[in-house]
Amino acid sequence: MFRRVVRQSKFRHVFGQAVKNDQCYDDIRVSRVTWDSAFCAVNPKFVAIIVEASGGGAFLVLPLHKTGRIDKAYPTVCGHTGPVLDIDWCPHNDQVIASGSEDCTIMVWQIPENGLVTSMSEPVVVLEGHSKRVGIITWHPTARNILLSAGCDNMIMIWNVGTGEALITLEDMHPDVIYSACWNRSGSLICTACKDKKVRVIDPRKEEIIAEKDKAHEGARPMRAIFLSDGNVFTTGFSRMSERQLALWNPQNMEEPISVHEMDTSNGVLLPFYDPDTNVVYLCGKGDSSIRYFEITDEAPYVHYLNTFTTKEPQRGMGYMTKRGLDVNKCEIARFYKLHERKCEPIIMTVPRKSDLFQDDLYPDTAGPDPALEAEEWFEGKNGEPILISLKHGYIPGKNRDLKVVKKNILDNKPKMSKNTENTNPATKTATSAPSIVSVFKLLHVDALEMRILFSSLRS
Repeated sequence: MFRRVVRQSKFRHVFGQAVKNDQCYDDIRVSRVTWDSAFCAVNPKFVAIIVEASGGGAFLVLPLHKTGRIDKAYPTVCGHTGPVLDIDWCPHNDQVIASGSEDCTIMVWQIPENGLVTSMSEPVVVLEGHSKRVGIITWHPTARNILLSAGCDNMIMIWNVGTGEALITLEDMHPDVIYSACWNRSGSLICTACKDKKVRVIDPRKEEIIAEKDKAHEGARPMRAIFLSDGNVFTTGFSRMSERQLALWNPQNMEEPISVHEMDTSNGVLLPFYDPDTNVVYLCGKGDSSIRYFEITDEAPYVHYLNTFTTKEPQRGMGYMTKRGLDVNKCEIARFYKLHERKCEPIIMTVPRKSDLFQDDLYPDTAGPDPALEAEEWFEGKNGEPILISLKHGYIPGKNRDLKVVKKNILDNKPKMSKNTENTNPATKTATSAPSIVSVFKLLHVDALEMRILFSSLRS
């Protein structure tokens, strides 16, 4: 286990707290699909949850404020013909979400600004190219409209969603099922964990493997690998004795890990969630009832155990809120959306502070919603760091522009007309409707004349 040494850290006293029952999302039938994804995605506007659906795959999209009991008839996003396996919100548009499914397709949806009013079955664009189920999807962190997908056909595809085309296909790099795929901070590299027990760092535009480590974790159970902001790779997996492990790697030299820690002997896959601003990693095990969190620093042992948040109920999945959606006035540094069997429960991680002032050491400038690059620029070879914003006065969402697909040109208008456009210029409405009333009276007048002629002919 970890050495409990008293170490100076502003995150040493971080504590988790589940919200009250009336702030949970109740009566949700969370998906029972046997796939190790998070089943939940969150952004500052909506929470999306993969749910049980008959005759296909569906997920709920709820505005964050719509807490309480969710009606069984609440509209869903239901265009897939097979179960949905993974969902991911676009980091540059809070109304756009992508979903990957067992039906081998990826669909990209634009959610109306105030949430769904009726069920949505028509996506903005369907991305077809995988020959087996699509279990992983993740948006590019800094370039607009670029989406990565990985399927059980052992292929990684990188799409330009704006044109609906797959521009990069990585076919022969993985001989077995891909467990996870993650972009680095600027989106120039990806790291993957595969069933062949290898962790790979790949340059997708050059289509070459830059670094790889065989048997990063020797156990047979699934691994996860994520990039940290300094370029190192953080992995979770299992030892030969089925103990859960976490490890830190330097892609420049992957012969030996920087640090390895053994945790426990539970068999749930550890899902890592990383905060690049504070360098804190949160580990949520599927089937666990706890969230462990660690701080990663430059000093040995590099991965420092902070604390564990424990509840009574096991978690079926977990959503992780981006920094933009947190309440800075309450010193909230993370918020999770824990999936139970029939509900979703927000959990708030807070650093205790006495002052009511903005804590700039807890909230350095964070990645904002504006993309640094367009899709074409990235494919041509440019890189861009995230465009940072300050959270000093809280995050104020700007206007999201519509996602337009150039090739198919499906979405020129918003999915739901706003009230303003419906009510504009009522004079023109009455003017256009007036002739139709006159024409009705004309027809009635003609009919009356015909009836008179008919009666007079019958009398004679």
